[in-house]
Amino acid sequence: MKYINYFGTDPATNIAMDAWLLENLHADEPVVALWQNSPTIIVGQNQNTWAEVNLDYVKAHQLPVIRRVTGGGAVYHDLGNLCFTLILPVENSGSVDFSTFVKPVVKALHNMGIPAEATGRNDLVIEGKKISGNAQRYQNCYLIHHGTLLFDSDVDAMVHALNVADEKFMSKAAKSVRARVGMIKDYAPDLTMETFKAELLKELTNHGNDPEYQLSPEQKQSIKDLAKSKFATWDWNWGKSPDFDFHNHAKYTGGAIDVFANVHAGHITDIDFQGDFLGVRDWREIKEDLIGLSFDPTAVLTVLQKHHDGQYFGSITDEEVAMLFTNNK
Repeated sequence: MKYINYFGTDPATNIAMDAWLLENLHADEPVVALWQNSPTIIVGQNQNTWAEVNLDYVKAHQLPVIRRVTGGGAVYHDLGNLCFTLILPVENSGSVDFSTFVKPVVKALHNMGIPAEATGRNDLVIEGKKISGNAQRYQNCYLIHHGTLLFDSDVDAMVHALNVADEKFMSKAAKSVRARVGMIKDYAPDLTMETFKAELLKELTNHGNDPEYQLSPEQKQSIKDLAKSKFATWDWNWGKSPDFDFHNHAKYTGGAIDVFANVHAGHITDIDFQGDFLGVRDWREIKEDLIGLSFDPTAVLTVLQKHHDGQYFGSITDEEVAMLFTNNK
């Protein structure tokens, strides 16, 4: 099958390219791409981003969080992970079957001496350990099937970046992930990522005989524009989350405090604070300033600092109140 080269390792651009190819490529035969992202978290189309990521870790490491156009769960990408995308014409969605579309990838891995097999709902495994998760979307008689191939990814970063936010559980979580996840490098120690990628592409393109599918400069610019206007935006990656109710509790030297919030399209629609904190003035005086904010500790902190002299939460600091708006407990 023909192949397409992605533009680099920028996550928003690569996810935009997946979406653009599904919508606009209209190829009459299967096309494949192999690509990598710099460290990032990719969430499924239908997921609540706040529930899937460790916000403190994401902010501390300045990790992009990008929402894709397919379902499935959140995954951590880095340069030790190789992604593959298949775009192919499919007559109807009833004929879509996961195992059918990963067969070329499994065959290519076997030809490199890597004993992978398709199993379960959407996984590839080696000796029972997961090396790949996959997702699909059917649209207008075309299917996108894309997945990960864990070559030599950073398991500790993977665990910290996703939604295990309590340090007490990090060690156990990392051990659990290592027990369930395999790295292709362990089964082919002499392979480098560059060689692995080249060999895989060779197998998928009829031993290198199928040519590159060339995109025009206008098509490439359209993909970059889509990345900027959609896939790099807060509205898509965070605001697209389903509505949710949020509760968090903390106990500080200034007292115990609970926050309850209703969130729609990533913005606070109702909020309540409860606890034994000794506010000098009633916090409800600033409630309307909090309604409509993006559900983000930085946005909340800006409002609290604006009204700092009111001492609405007593000796609990503005920063401590804002920290309630993370997924830490």
